[in-house]
Amino acid sequence: MNTHIDPSALVVTNNIEKSRFELVVTGKMAIAEYIELEGKIVFTHTEVPLGLEGQGIGSKLATEGLSYARQKNKIVLPLCPYIAAYIRRHPEYKDLVLPGFTY
Repeated sequence: MNTHIDPSALVVTNNIEKSRFELVVTGKMAIAEYIELEGKIVFTHTEVPLGLEGQGIGSKLATEGLSYARQKNKIVLPLCPYIAAYIRRHPEYKDLVLPGFTY
C-alpha cells in the first residue's frame, strides 16, 4: 500500500561527508549525490526508493540541492538525468547551469 507523503513536511539533510543530499521517508533514504568543486557543484545521481516515486521526493531533493548551489554561488553541472530534467521543467534554476552546458 502506498501512503501519500507531503514533501513540504520533509527535511532534506546535506551529508557533506558523503557528498549527497538525503531525505528519509518511512525508514527509506532518498538521495541526490554531488561532487563539490571550487565554484561548481556537479549533480551525479538521484535515487528515490521503490514505492516512494511520484510523490515529490525527487523534486524536494532537487530543489534543496539547487537552492544550496544558489546560496553558495556555485555553477551547476547537472550530469544526473533527473536533476537536468528538473531544471528544464523549472526555468528559475537555468541561470545556475554552466553557460554552454547541454543538459
